[in-house]
Amino acid sequence: MQLTALTSVKFVKLQSPGTHPRSRAGSDSLCRIYWLQLESIFSKDIAADAHSFILSCEREWAAVVGLEIHAQIASNSKLFSGSQVDFAAPPNSLVSFFDASLPGTLPVLNRRCVEAAVMTGLALDCHINRRSLFDRKHYFYADLPAGYQITQQRLPIAVNGSLVYSVCVGKRQSQMVTKTAGVKQIQLEQDSGKSLHDSLRSQTLVDLNRAGVGLLEVVLEPDMSCGEEAAAAIRELQLILQALGTSQANMAEGQLRVDANISVHNPGEPLGVRTEVKNLNSARFLAKAIDYEIQRQINELENGGKILNETRSFDYKLGCTVPMRDKEGKQDYRWLLLLSKHYSVFGSYSKSADRPT
Repeated sequence: MQLTALTSVKFVKLQSPGTHPRSRAGSDSLCRIYWLQLESIFSKDIAADAHSFILSCEREWAAVVGLEIHAQIASNSKLFSGSQVDFAAPPNSLVSFFDASLPGTLPVLNRRCVEAAVMTGLALDCHINRRSLFDRKHYFYADLPAGYQITQQRLPIAVNGSLVYSVCVGKRQSQMVTKTAGVKQIQLEQDSGKSLHDSLRSQTLVDLNRAGVGLLEVVLEPDMSCGEEAAAAIRELQLILQALGTSQANMAEGQLRVDANISVHNPGEPLGVRTEVKNLNSARFLAKAIDYEIQRQINELENGGKILNETRSFDYKLGCTVPMRDKEGKQDYRWLLLLSKHYSVFGSYSKSADRPT
């Protein structure tokens, strides 16, 4: 305790009026001066411990943010069935035998959904795979009748693109900077149904109208570092989808939902353990959730805690993220190649061409 008090006093006294304690250059020079002061007062072992303590207080953090965006495809029917798509329809009124996963029903791929995925891939400067596979992703929810989701894990429709967006910087947010986020892949997949929780009656109701609706999942590389960058990227993607007509991208109706993967680490060190914040349906809430989660992880690590690889949700009323469940590993999904209608063959698409050749 005596050593801590003494070093704290000397540390404050050695701060020059023009040096911010979080500045890298100021911190390094300050620590060098203080190191000499410590060696002259204490033994080298005690001085080294105090020096390490000061460096830990001056530690800088870097945040890494990646996004998974689920956009509902603007189509009259679902991805693998002929059921209509209507947001305002009465519950369970747009459910086919295949949507309800009755035995003996088989998927029939919707051409419009494939075209929407290709158009979006070309707009984002992606490479379009001529052969695309569908897979079963197994997990058990009440609003997923089949017990698995048809998606694309091995060979999606489009890969290796980029999303260019602009973000405001500066103290007054008056300067625009152009940034680029890599697009890892674009894949087609089924949406799940909707669970409606009735707290008064302590029951959960299931609406399968949304089950089987076609989704575009756009996976962005972890090229962002804060909530404002992520919100700007989502707004830009929303405008692109609406301009193409591939999705209405109305976030209020759940037509555009975002999962954010967030981690922090010290510059020059390996990336930290990431958490995933699920189902964000507002660009403003996305920015708030990411910024809160970044600060939560920094506080946890600085206090000697550990970051868990978990799934969290954002409570917009409290303005914080709350844990939902442990993050499932790939082995838990038991990926399985879909043998029925499992591939699509396209023409040879060019990024500069308007049509297949």
